Amino acid sequence: MNFLKQHWGKVLVGVIGVAMLASVLSSVLSPPPTMPNDKDVAAASKEVAPTAGLDERFARPDGFILSGNGVVEPHDRETQVSASVPGRIASVEVVEGAKVHAGDALIVLEQDVEKATLAAAQADYDGAQADYARVRKGSRSEDIDAADAEATAALARATQSADTLKRTEALAANGHVTPDELDRARRAAEADKATADQADARRRAAVNGSRKEDVAAALAKMDSAKARRDEAAARLEQRTVRAPIDGEILQVLVRAGEYETPGGGTLLSMGDTSTLRVRMDVDERDIAKLSLGDGAVLRAVALAGRDIPAKVEEIGRRMGRKNVRTDDPVERNDTKILEVVLSVEDPTGLVVGQRVVCYVGKGSAAP
Repeated sequence: MNFLKQHWGKVLVGVIGVAMLASVLSSVLSPPPTMPNDKDVAAASKEVAPTAGLDERFARPDGFILSGNGVVEPHDRETQVSASVPGRIASVEVVEGAKVHAGDALIVLEQDVEKATLAAAQADYDGAQADYARVRKGSRSEDIDAADAEATAALARATQSADTLKRTEALAANGHVTPDELDRARRAAEADKATADQADARRRAAVNGSRKEDVAAALAKMDSAKARRDEAAARLEQRTVRAPIDGEILQVLVRAGEYETPGGGTLLSMGDTSTLRVRMDVDERDIAKLSLGDGAVLRAVALAGRDIPAKVEEIGRRMGRKNVRTDDPVERNDTKILEVVLSVEDPTGLVVGQRVVCYVGKGSAAP
């Protein structure tokens, strides 16, 4: 015990040296790290069945020279429908799976204010239209008769006043009336003459109708009211989101009571599902193997054992990023692809958005 206490440092150094020597001998005598050992070989030889009991990998059919992943889409892709104005959603008029025609109402936004504005604009237009009709038509026969009678009466009063003035002037020459009476008679005659001229002018205006300037002003007022009415109607129409095409509602993403802002997202998606197509990603190293009209075969996990005939309908004109990604850990996601559209002869069982594996080439597309 006294020896260990006195020489513990030397003993520790010796133990460390022995451990280092053992490590060096182990490294020298062991096989290279790049060579698999028995444990690695045993682990690699194991075959683990998928949890669903189905291997999603397919063997390439004979005669097809390239393959790629694809996704099912409507005849002309999906249409993402949104509103052109903001507002709270009052009602959703369709459900997923509904068939609609272009122009059908899909979403209705709250529109009480727009309805009231249109009603006021319509009333203004009706009033302006009535004014224009009145001005253009001119005075009624009753108005003309009244103006004619008024002019006749005014002329009679003017004639009587003129006769009275003549008599008063004759009497004034003989000194039988005062100058003040003569002056009053003269002023009365002038006033009655002016009244008669005014009445005659109104009569002629009633007979001749409205002036061109009045008609033009009334027409301009009516056109302005009509424009405001049409603007109010257009704003009201914007509160209803309508189907841009004939097709099927694929997904409804909003509910009544939610607030919609243009650019904030899609209200619903739709597409023409009368025929389906598949958009396939073709690796850039395989694009030289493609030709329009080439036969193709589609396979889907959900349709095990079925080969779906197809044909190359369109070949893209620009390389891009992958559209379809799988869960395969060895899949290359940074590669460039070319989009190829395949027409499907019998799309029974396929659903928009479904992933499929596509095989293209000169082989037979028979089912």
